[in-house]
Amino acid sequence: MSQILHVLQAARLKGRPSESDLAAAAGLADTEISVVVESLIAAGEVERVGIRVKLTTAGRARLDTLLAAERAAIDQALLRQRYHDFDDVNTDFKQLVTDWQLIDGVRPNDHTDAEYDARIVARLADLHVRFAPLLATFIELAPRLSEYPNRFASAVEKVQSGDPTWFARPLIDSYHTVWFELHEELIGLAGLSRVREAAAGRAE
Repeated sequence: MSQILHVLQAARLKGRPSESDLAAAAGLADTEISVVVESLIAAGEVERVGIRVKLTTAGRARLDTLLAAERAAIDQALLRQRYHDFDDVNTDFKQLVTDWQLIDGVRPNDHTDAEYDARIVARLADLHVRFAPLLATFIELAPRLSEYPNRFASAVEKVQSGDPTWFARPLIDSYHTVWFELHEELIGLAGLSRVREAAAGRAE
């Protein structure tokens, strides 16, 4: 059941992922993901769209049931407290992404200024280290989130190796993509609404 929840949720967060995308998000081997996906297709809960898959109405309904059961087993008071702590780090991360995309908040960053980019990457690395203990507490509350440290580490390592696309590019597991997905997970686990979180300035 845990693998099914992992895969259905990854499919929801990513929209139309490939099996490789699902495997990376769920921390499963390619052979494992193929078995799970085929079982979900047989159940009518996902369907193929070319080389990608997407949730069906039945899949969304099953996912909602599984997420509700997971949420009911979590210490909500502690989760809300930790989510409040996440707020501060999230504010810092949003500013970091803005600084990565815009120089002086105005000029688009074309990544030709190596010194400027290096300063932002150093800040990302600092935030990555600072966030790790809080992320660990979320994993204690919801073990299904246990693949997130690996996904964050992979993205930050690629950025530090000189590939700027892994900072904030959509449609790949960039640091920003993984952050967005984790935030979505936390909103759901806490029984909150993304619309309300966005209105309060807490969403990406």
